[in-house]
Amino acid sequence: MKYLLTSAGIKNPSIHNALLKLLGKPLAEASALCIPTASYALSGGPLMAWRFISGGEPECPMCELGWKSLGVLELTALPSLNKDLWVPLVEETDVFLVNGGDPLYLNYWMRQSGLADLLPSLNAVYVGLSAGSMIMAPNIGEWFVGWRPPTGGDETLGLVDFAMFPHLDHPALPYNTLAHAEKWAATMTVPTYAMDDQTAIQVVDDTVEVISEGHWKRFAS
Repeated sequence: MKYLLTSAGIKNPSIHNALLKLLGKPLAEASALCIPTASYALSGGPLMAWRFISGGEPECPMCELGWKSLGVLELTALPSLNKDLWVPLVEETDVFLVNGGDPLYLNYWMRQSGLADLLPSLNAVYVGLSAGSMIMAPNIGEWFVGWRPPTGGDETLGLVDFAMFPHLDHPALPYNTLAHAEKWAATMTVPTYAMDDQTAIQVVDDTVEVISEGHWKRFAS
């Protein structure tokens, strides 16, 4: 699995080019599965999910990029289904497009569905958007806890060894300042990145690369 962890989708040519290199082929030749699950734990979640799936959210371009095929993988449905109905498609897809929303809700259903166990072995590109990126970290920090899992805590998948503070300095999110990001980072036990919506983090094997046309800052643990 290769990871392109974005704050707000494929926002600029640099992130777009990084995606193309990870895929190794044009988007028009790539199959994609979108995962809207994280949206549902927020107010207006069904509307957010539809905008994501239909490409109706221009601030976060993902599903509307001209894929060869696009399917919807709803994680909350998977535990009730025979794995033969969905695992082969997951194993064949080129890219996963994982929407933002509530990170712990998304993490919970990643685990409950069984997809979390499959991800490391897949030959695909994982493109996260906000919460879809954050869950790759070992934990997200109390700052970002909204929906709480039955077991409590803020632990996430731990498929990368750093954590992310997305939407840095976003005009609609007045608390997403560098000063607040620094306070959040001080509570974390892994290196962290504060990143604006023009920034993504690419992870291939053990190599981490920041792709940005905006601004970001790394905090050591």
